[in-house]
Amino acid sequence: MSDTEPQTADGKVLWHFLMSLDGFVAGPNHSMDWMTGFSVRPGLQSEYIETTGAVLGGRDGWDVINDSRPYGGAWHGPIFVLTHHPEDAKPADGVTFLNCDPAEAVRIGLEAAGGKNLEVFSPTIGRQLLERGLIDEIDLHIAPILLGEGIRLHDHPGGKPIRLHRLGEHDPTSAVNVRYRPTTTAKIPTETPQGRH
Repeated sequence: MSDTEPQTADGKVLWHFLMSLDGFVAGPNHSMDWMTGFSVRPGLQSEYIETTGAVLGGRDGWDVINDSRPYGGAWHGPIFVLTHHPEDAKPADGVTFLNCDPAEAVRIGLEAAGGKNLEVFSPTIGRQLLERGLIDEIDLHIAPILLGEGIRLHDHPGGKPIRLHRLGEHDPTSAVNVRYRPTTTAKIPTETPQGRH
């Protein structure tokens, strides 16, 4: 499986996440402690640092990460947090709390991005924008881990399936094949003439 083309700063609305193999972008209560110990191709993080002009996130995630800056603090720029209660949010440098329609939040974020990409770091906001046709790309880094529970990328019970086209020089409808092996395996008892051991 080939990697995607390098990210470009084209003023896109980019729904961007590290995701577990079973579809979670955060653990229970938006925990992020599982997001360590994975490697990515050299230069990948720098691509996002250079092409991101602004970030749009949700209040639940913000309340967990609080003053943490994207990409381990290496990225600097405006962050917008969409919330129904901006009055009780803890202020932070470079962070604006918005109480508006998600489409208006995108307009504000793109203007602040200055021609670079607006990265959406919220599953809920991303789903709402996807339904409105306001997501240009979904950019996922699938980590070799199964969480089993947490916050899903696209949690929309009863919703209609959304078909996607894969970007790049491939068949846009082709499935992506991945193959993993568990790092630990249980020992299965074996039968011997004397019984199990």
